[in-house]
Amino acid sequence: MRELRSEEPLQRPRTAYLLLLPFFVFFVVFWLVPLLGGLRMSFYSNELYGTSRFVGGDHYRALLADPRYFKALRNTALYAAYSIGCILPLAVLLAHLLQSAWRSIRPFLTFLLLLPALTPPAVLALLFLLVFHGREGLLNQLIVLPLGFKAVNWLKDPSFILPALVLQTVWRWTGFITLFVLAGMDGIPRVLYDAARMSTESRWHLFRTVTYPFLKPVLVFSAVYLMVDAFSLFSGAYVLLGGSGGTADAGLVLVSYIYQQAFTFGKFGTASAISLSVAPFLLLALALCFLRVRRS
Repeated sequence: MRELRSEEPLQRPRTAYLLLLPFFVFFVVFWLVPLLGGLRMSFYSNELYGTSRFVGGDHYRALLADPRYFKALRNTALYAAYSIGCILPLAVLLAHLLQSAWRSIRPFLTFLLLLPALTPPAVLALLFLLVFHGREGLLNQLIVLPLGFKAVNWLKDPSFILPALVLQTVWRWTGFITLFVLAGMDGIPRVLYDAARMSTESRWHLFRTVTYPFLKPVLVFSAVYLMVDAFSLFSGAYVLLGGSGGTADAGLVLVSYIYQQAFTFGKFGTASAISLSVAPFLLLALALCFLRVRRS
């Protein structure tokens, strides 16, 4: 018995390492190796096959003089800001409504909210072609025209291309983020609400003093999730805009521009440089989000 007990501490770490091994294998093969390959490619000429030559930081310097790169970066940043600004308040509102709904129908309503997130992005974009399709689109026929406004050409008018992408994202992710918010709200002790109600019955006061402080980590996590998703947007923009950036590049986002550079123009080194140039900005934004959570 003593020998078995003495072997247990040695066996547990070994078992833990074996269980973690598949994760590290996939991490190295599908993340680290492509990352290092892309980093190397960004310092070489644009040839994907055959002999390529070392060009140093030429691709990165060329980006500083590329107006389309800054247009794509600006569009992606605006798309992320608008998406987060629309989805988070809607998710909090829907979570409050779900919390007050009958418990017997809450699972069914939650499932309905999750359906758009479970739909593949390319399929969702094809469905939204019906929504944004000129004057005959569902959005114009059901909302814009009945309210007395002029029909909007959502996918041709530069002023509405980016809002169309945002609307598609709001439809896709609002229900999914609502689930996160609802889980965070269900984890708040009821006794805190009872104590706050001793001073006032105002729902805004309860939200500001109890719900929001405890919900802040969930909201920051949701914002980070949506930010990363915004900077990886491809299928929705590609299908809706036919692989281009739309009129006057109003819908050109970073991944679409990377795809154009790599597979349309054959500039794989430039595409790799664009991909890696965004990483510092994303890391800084994520670090600021997590620092804010820790300080609060």
